[in-house]
Amino acid sequence: MRRTARRTLLPGIAPEAVWRWHAQPGTLRRLLPPWQRVDPIRIPQALAEGSEAILRQHLGPARIRWRSVITQATPERSFEDVAVQGPFARWRHRHAFAPHAEGTELQDEIHWALPGGVAGDLVAGRWAEEELLRMLRWRHAVTRLDLARWAALHPGRSLRVAVTGASGLVGSALCDVLRAGGHEVVPLVRRAALAGELAWDPARGQLDPTALEGLDGVVHLAGAPIAQRWTPAGREAIVRSRVEGTTTVARALATCRRPPPVLVSASAVGVYGHRHDAVDEDAAAGAGFLADTGQAWEAAAQPAREAGLRVVHPRIGIVQSARGGALGVLLPLARLGLAGRLGTGRQALPWIALDDLVWVLITALLDSRLEGPVNAVAPERVDQATHAATLARVLRRPLQLPAPALAVRALLGERGQALLLEGAPVVPARLDALGFPWALPTLEGALRHELGLPHPEDPRR
Repeated sequence: MRRTARRTLLPGIAPEAVWRWHAQPGTLRRLLPPWQRVDPIRIPQALAEGSEAILRQHLGPARIRWRSVITQATPERSFEDVAVQGPFARWRHRHAFAPHAEGTELQDEIHWALPGGVAGDLVAGRWAEEELLRMLRWRHAVTRLDLARWAALHPGRSLRVAVTGASGLVGSALCDVLRAGGHEVVPLVRRAALAGELAWDPARGQLDPTALEGLDGVVHLAGAPIAQRWTPAGREAIVRSRVEGTTTVARALATCRRPPPVLVSASAVGVYGHRHDAVDEDAAAGAGFLADTGQAWEAAAQPAREAGLRVVHPRIGIVQSARGGALGVLLPLARLGLAGRLGTGRQALPWIALDDLVWVLITALLDSRLEGPVNAVAPERVDQATHAATLARVLRRPLQLPAPALAVRALLGERGQALLLEGAPVVPARLDALGFPWALPTLEGALRHELGLPHPEDPRR
């Protein structure tokens, strides 16, 4: 059997806190690397002997069922799981949380073997070992950052937070982090609600206000995809989904007898329109479809604001995540050399790493100093050409085919013009004034994190 291991110091974090974090039902999902296609089917509800996890992993066209069982668990110190089904012939993974003078040493040790014995190891052993090291490096980074951030925010108790758009790219990541932190998430769903969920119908303005009472906050993320075709019907769906959804949430909160103290209602940097000069939260709205949509979207939260709730509008930049969104579309194109400069490439591209965005949302929930518009963008400003060149460099695909502006407009029309050829250099002034602790402030660092690729100069790569 081969052995793959990694150790990481978690400064200022006690072993008991590391154990509690790993014991939460949301932590397994939180620790699934974004570049891998893995679907959780069953998640253990406790770190106890006999608890079982079932995952479905996509390896190319194949779908492999992975089933592991916890065979040993020593509370606050370690646990071990063994795979009884999956892509490995043998798999035993020990997770340990060793006391250290400065905090806790996180220790992962995997003993494994591939199918096919010596032949299988010769063919794929080195690749498998590199992938396991890549996974452990990423998991340790996420564990260190999440535990440090929860310790800094210290809500002091378990929160109950309702989330719309909980199954989307951002919403699912937010729910995983909240649950891993020991907090309760109440997803708002448009279908029949299951246990722990809340049904709503934004098109009909239906949401039971009494179900929102006693919550610690609401995060409203739901809205139709902005990248759909901008036909008259598509435009109407984009605007209506945002305005109707926000109005429904805001009116329900306004009629609560004991409303949550805060509504975090998403917006987007498109509200600034196309600009060349840097803009912060005090800048006036721009012109065009995206700007008009953003203004109507934010205005729809007015009933909650008038009822005395603290309302925060994160104006979200282009989210960088290997799981989907804009980067998910670009990755296969960039690997083929088809994601180069668009038009002049000088148009601003305000961006944010998914992990940092999740913590912006949590900070908006917990920090009463945040109110009104908050630019949820990374501090490093880049243009589209820089983004394309950085992605190519990270992927080691330096030659990328550019696309003239004329071709973009001919293919995508006004949608292509607004989404791909225009932008604004947005500044996160209010987050910077707050001292927000950016984990991924540079584009290259964010891309490498999402893809599990260490910096060439990282001594622990």
